Amino acid sequence: MSKIKVLIIDDEPPARDLVKHYLKDFPALETAGECENGFEALKAIQELKPQLIFLDIQMPKINGFELLELLTDPPPIIFTTAYDEFAIRAFEMNAVDYLLKPFSASRFRQAVERALLRIEDKGDLTTKPVTDLKRQFEETPGEIDRVVARLGSRIVVIPVDTIYYIEAQDDYVMICSSLGNHLKEKTMKYFESHLPRNGFIRIHRSHIVNISQIVSVDLYGKDTHLVVLKSGARLKASAEGYKRLRELL
Repeated sequence: MSKIKVLIIDDEPPARDLVKHYLKDFPALETAGECENGFEALKAIQELKPQLIFLDIQMPKINGFELLELLTDPPPIIFTTAYDEFAIRAFEMNAVDYLLKPFSASRFRQAVERALLRIEDKGDLTTKPVTDLKRQFEETPGEIDRVVARLGSRIVVIPVDTIYYIEAQDDYVMICSSLGNHLKEKTMKYFESHLPRNGFIRIHRSHIVNISQIVSVDLYGKDTHLVVLKSGARLKASAEGYKRLRELL
């Protein structure tokens, strides 16, 4: 019987070593690889196709939640985090499990056994727990200062002040910025509630624009207005969007 491949993602070598040490008590598991940041991790997940991931939340470059957003079909994930228990409680029911650093061998065993049950239950190899976790993370209040997008195997970190506008495209949004155009599997509602309120405005159900990029708002036809941006883009404003623009500008 082949062993279950495990990937460890943590920027701290002692933390990775501890996980590897505890894994020695589980002959059915093997450490297929380890990564110290999300950039390495995305490539490793594509190449190694791990069946279980230990994922730190607080990491440089991109954090564990941002990496999670980039995974379209993630395996079971056990979070390892230094967040206090109250901060992580909202995620407790949706991740396979979480390990609050520093964690004991017995607590580690509990998490692994829970993960093994999910892996071995062939009828429950869904990503619903991770999907629910991602949804909860999206609903967590607070402004963002960057967006992490995926371009093939490459990760692009887009500072929000480089964004020209965001456009709805079916189940995705197109982020148009000075770094290029990137698709992101997010909702317009998410960006409307998480982008800096004094920096962005929703002018239409299909468009959110960076206020600093607006050059003019021009009448187009009898009742239609177009928002002209520094990039040259011309975007239609709805009646409600035009009302917001008048109040702002």
